[in-house]
Amino acid sequence: MSTINPENIVVFAEEMRQIETEIFAQEMPVPALMEKAALSIFQHIQIHYPQSEYLSVSVLVGSGHNGGDALVVARELHLAGYQVLLYCPLPKFKSLTQKHFDYAQFLGIDCAENIDNFLDCKLIIDGLFGFGLEREVTGHLAILIERINQRNKTVVSIDLPSGLHTDTGEALGIAIEATESLCLGLWKRLYVQDQAIPYLGKPTRLDFGIPTQLLEPHTKIQRIDVTIAKRFLPLRRSPLTHKYKQGNLLLIGGSDQYAGSIILAGLGARATGVGMLTIAVPKSLKPLVVARLPEALVIGCPETEDGAIAELPDLDFVKYGAIACGCGLTLQGATNIMPKLVKQEVPLILDADALNWLAQNNLSQIQNRQAPTVLTPHLGEFRRIFPMIEETGDRLTMTQQAAQLSNTITLLKGAKTIVANPNGQIYCSTASTPALARGGSGDVLLGIAGGLLSQNPTKPLEVTATAAWWHAQAGILAAKEQTLAGVDGVTLATYLTKFLTTMDTCM
Repeated sequence: MSTINPENIVVFAEEMRQIETEIFAQEMPVPALMEKAALSIFQHIQIHYPQSEYLSVSVLVGSGHNGGDALVVARELHLAGYQVLLYCPLPKFKSLTQKHFDYAQFLGIDCAENIDNFLDCKLIIDGLFGFGLEREVTGHLAILIERINQRNKTVVSIDLPSGLHTDTGEALGIAIEATESLCLGLWKRLYVQDQAIPYLGKPTRLDFGIPTQLLEPHTKIQRIDVTIAKRFLPLRRSPLTHKYKQGNLLLIGGSDQYAGSIILAGLGARATGVGMLTIAVPKSLKPLVVARLPEALVIGCPETEDGAIAELPDLDFVKYGAIACGCGLTLQGATNIMPKLVKQEVPLILDADALNWLAQNNLSQIQNRQAPTVLTPHLGEFRRIFPMIEETGDRLTMTQQAAQLSNTITLLKGAKTIVANPNGQIYCSTASTPALARGGSGDVLLGIAGGLLSQNPTKPLEVTATAAWWHAQAGILAAKEQTLAGVDGVTLATYLTKFLTTMDTCM
């Protein structure tokens, strides 16, 4: 039996068209599929927007099959006792949509005469544009969308908010700001793009039963969830294991200027249950790090007059399952040690000043490494490392291009974190919280990624995606219990294990 989970798959608009075409080629009638999808929308609305609270419903009807879906929903809401009003701002319907409109008129469902009548309701169903829109919304339709947004109504969008580009999430001039977006079938790319967030509201996927055999060619982009992540989280151990079988991480960073960063990374690594943790810091920081992380083997490195690492001592690098480097290092410290590190045939994770060093040097420093290399930039660091990549709102494409150019696993941080490998496989961590937009959060993530990678060095893409997902989930839990302002780096690190505790009891 296939293990493909439709909930994880993310597709281009063109891929969704191909899947629908294949469904129709197997003799599934188009009207039947429309009914199936639209009835799932109706059932969702009936449950989550009950008639007792949302008696009056206005339905915005487009000319295509998205408008057909909206008309089926309108029909069912009308038959269930809702007061339904249609608004059809376009002059001509596709054939199937026209038939649904004709039947709605037969049932006596009224059409709004103007925008003001349309807006006099408790709930708006947005069925204006479906997936695949590429032209800019202008004229009277732009005015209509602006009026809807100004009235701050409860709006449920069918498949996606009208006006958004399906693949990039860009607002094509203007887009509806939905309360909830009901994605039909498979997640479209816009649902994992940061620039779509202001328009999506609550994203919900409604399954209409796509045959599994049609999904197999479309798994290049996946949302990471608990099912995937639990394979790489420290939830289970053999009773016969010992510390040398649980990973050996070398964490390098810290400076007089940024003394706390390496501690936060160490706390993140600690939460992964890594068997052995070695931390290399400027020698003046060694007592501080030992005091906070007494279980770690702390190496005091020679340091510069400015308190940065001057050089690494001779180490047996091959004994480490992974090396994580960069937090609090300073550019001077990175310059002193990175030429030596990139030559080591050990999985290497680079963050902060290790990335800034890379930006000042040629990507060829890492392109030919045989062991996996993981880059973890935020957008500013990404710009410096990859000035050749056009900066657009399409973070999926940007991250994939970066991974291919650098021959690395590239993690682009954001509200929706994207992780890509050079072969085009992408994982998206879609859940997050603004509580993580705080100094020290990235240091904790570096430690998590390093600790997990040292335990699973052959699965760098999945491990890195899991680290991003776990980091976000811990932040969400911490924000829920401590408020958005209460999630500093130390608190975040403590919630990593707390999240695992709540998760493990449910498994």
